[in-house]
Amino acid sequence: MQFFSGFSLKNEKHFFESYLKKSDYTIAGFSYGAIDALQATSYAIEMGKRIDTLQLFSPAFFQTKEQKFKRLQIMAYKKDKDAYIQTFLKACFSPYSAKTIQQRTTCIEELEELLYYEWSLEKLEKLQESGVKIEVYLGLEDKIIDVHSAKEFFIECATVISIKKANHFLQEN
Repeated sequence: MQFFSGFSLKNEKHFFESYLKKSDYTIAGFSYGAIDALQATSYAIEMGKRIDTLQLFSPAFFQTKEQKFKRLQIMAYKKDKDAYIQTFLKACFSPYSAKTIQQRTTCIEELEELLYYEWSLEKLEKLQESGVKIEVYLGLEDKIIDVHSAKEFFIECATVISIKKANHFLQEN
């Protein structure tokens, strides 16, 4: 099983242990890492490799957000990167207390990719046609992504699991 980490994070896979399908034929990703997981799955299928399951945990879904929101995020990051990331991580755990996490160095290009990434229904359906089961996990208390729009989008091509009182990390307390 291959796992891709979220924006500015590393080694957060343990948050999703109860949901992860532990198989050599599974690719998973959290938030920003869900984008990388989708790309890795598409590439693996194109190369003739077997992938049974793609798991997307709180996928970075900002395509319904206004340009103003995206510009403000980028401006805040450029103004004070460390303060931006701390505020971002606090929001990831909201409405609950933050847990200990490991961070990695990030850059503005990653934030821009995260904010401006356009999920493709066509690409996801192509994976389904190739035999890949797509699972999307969403916390309904998520303060980072547009959960309801993400649910409406992914329901077209995936099994969507909504966790009623969970945050971006799918934590319920």
